[in-house]
Amino acid sequence: MSPAVRRPAPEPEDGPCSPQQQQQDQQQQDQQQQDQQQQQHRPQPAADKVPLPKLRLEVRDLAHPGAPLFLDSVNATRCLTTAIANLLRLLYTTPPAGPGSATVPPTRSVTLILRDMSGVAYTTGSDLDNDHKEIHFSLSYLEGIPAARAAREIAGVVTHELVHCYQYDGFGTCPGGLIEGVADWVRLRCGLAPPHWVRDAAGSWDAGYQKTAYFLDYLEGRFGNGLVRRVNEKLRVKKYDEAAFWTELTGASVDVLWKAYGESLKTTPGANGGS
Repeated sequence: MSPAVRRPAPEPEDGPCSPQQQQQDQQQQDQQQQDQQQQQHRPQPAADKVPLPKLRLEVRDLAHPGAPLFLDSVNATRCLTTAIANLLRLLYTTPPAGPGSATVPPTRSVTLILRDMSGVAYTTGSDLDNDHKEIHFSLSYLEGIPAARAAREIAGVVTHELVHCYQYDGFGTCPGGLIEGVADWVRLRCGLAPPHWVRDAAGSWDAGYQKTAYFLDYLEGRFGNGLVRRVNEKLRVKKYDEAAFWTELTGASVDVLWKAYGESLKTTPGANGGS
């Protein structure tokens, strides 16, 4: 028996060795490399890199009038996840302000608890540990929100409280007014300021809440986007010392900055520039 004759398979007209195919392959490789380079140089927000914590909703009294108002006004999952994405974008997003500036606290879970209590809301660590947070939101307060404003007010309060789940406090040394001011500044930057808020430079800069939030917004505008992010980062690595803290950040004392803020408000309609 004669040995079988091996015949080479015919190459297609534009086979792997043809000049046309080689040119197409090279163009495809060049395009892939260009796409990869563009992706590498595109700023990526911290929210894309940080996994969402476990999110829970607990309603302790469904019969309370504030419960259906909450449930009818917002989608709880969307409200919480949007707020977390926004605060991460504002306090931790790229470009970094320095080494470690994207160091997000290891918050592992957030439980939003709707219950009948005085006040508006507060945030605390759970009984398990401080990486598991609880936001307590007053059903009585919810009941009193006008229906037309309910969705925005709920989102604003939730955003404020979630900032407390992710911000730093200078190892417990940061003034409470600055802590609350940063939270309201994030709320302000998300377009969720309630109608009664006004810019006001009367009294002390660290009175907290919207008074301090508008001051921080002035500093953000004066010293460039990222100033509040740098405030938060500084509180991650150092204890708060007022004299050094603001001078290192801005080159001026906070009293000088507060006075300049008051002067700027004297030409702002509807604002109180203080005395």
